[in-house]
Amino acid sequence: MLETSARLLKLLALLQTPRDWTGSELAERLEVSGRTVRADVERLRALGYPVHATRGSAGGYRLGAGADLPPLLLEDDEAVAVAVGLRTATNGAIAGNEEASLRALAKLEQVMPSRLRNRVGTLQAYTVPVPADRPGPSVDPDVLTAIASACRIRERLRFDYTSHRDAPSRREVEPYRLVNWGRRWYLLAFDIDREDWRTFRVDRIVPKVPTGPRFAPRPLPDEDVAAYVSGRVSSAAWRYRARVLVHAPAAAVTAQITAAVGVVEAVDEASCVLHTGADTVESLAVHLGLLNADFEVDGPPELLEHLDLLARRYSRAIAPSDSPAQRRV
Repeated sequence: MLETSARLLKLLALLQTPRDWTGSELAERLEVSGRTVRADVERLRALGYPVHATRGSAGGYRLGAGADLPPLLLEDDEAVAVAVGLRTATNGAIAGNEEASLRALAKLEQVMPSRLRNRVGTLQAYTVPVPADRPGPSVDPDVLTAIASACRIRERLRFDYTSHRDAPSRREVEPYRLVNWGRRWYLLAFDIDREDWRTFRVDRIVPKVPTGPRFAPRPLPDEDVAAYVSGRVSSAAWRYRARVLVHAPAAAVTAQITAAVGVVEAVDEASCVLHTGADTVESLAVHLGLLNADFEVDGPPELLEHLDLLARRYSRAIAPSDSPAQRRV
């Protein structure tokens, strides 16, 4: 009986991999006959595991999705990865996920062998998360899954939306991708009325039912969706904007910044324009100082004033106290 139980567990582990197994492959792995494999498959079905079988030369066995979630068999590294992910999710931005993640983590740790519990515990004990400057908004998991479903089946979404200036609007869009950035979730979609791509904060979306008709997919505005969304989100929140002529090749400048800092536009082989901005002129000056290249900027006035202040401050830092430069500043 023990041999049969151990064989069933091994068979289940094989079937949980995302592929089809022929009867002969399973028989070879389990070192049994094809008849025993078929009998073991029936035992798994009797236990509630939906094992699907297809006939023919390309057929085989595969574990399908059932009405209930059956027990899972995880390798050591898979179990650790799931535990770490659940621990991280307890501080996530999806409403209700914290408690559910803790419950799932408690169940997983209860059945983990001690060697794995020690690995997960050590990682937790010696990892210190950096708290966010401001607590992020929570997202309704039902809204998140509804949007993801609409992206998958390519159905238009209708929803009420509140902008960052608290302006309400009604939107109809073609949804394409969900992007998670820090504690916030964003939807990249094509706005039907505005005939352009838009980025929406998911926590500000109130979906309307039913969803709209199916749509034919459009080419995405950028192959790197994450970079595209982060750039759009950052620029929308900028209080101060600047157009900076940088005396360096566009490729060199692009390599030094992220999409959240700005967009680089080549002028010639030796110079480029950086369209950038920030919520404060201090942050904007930091971005420019890290370019490691000469640059020219003609506004805004607050930035010019701050750069002038920094120039005089740096001059004082390197000038002798009794020098003319030190006495003038």
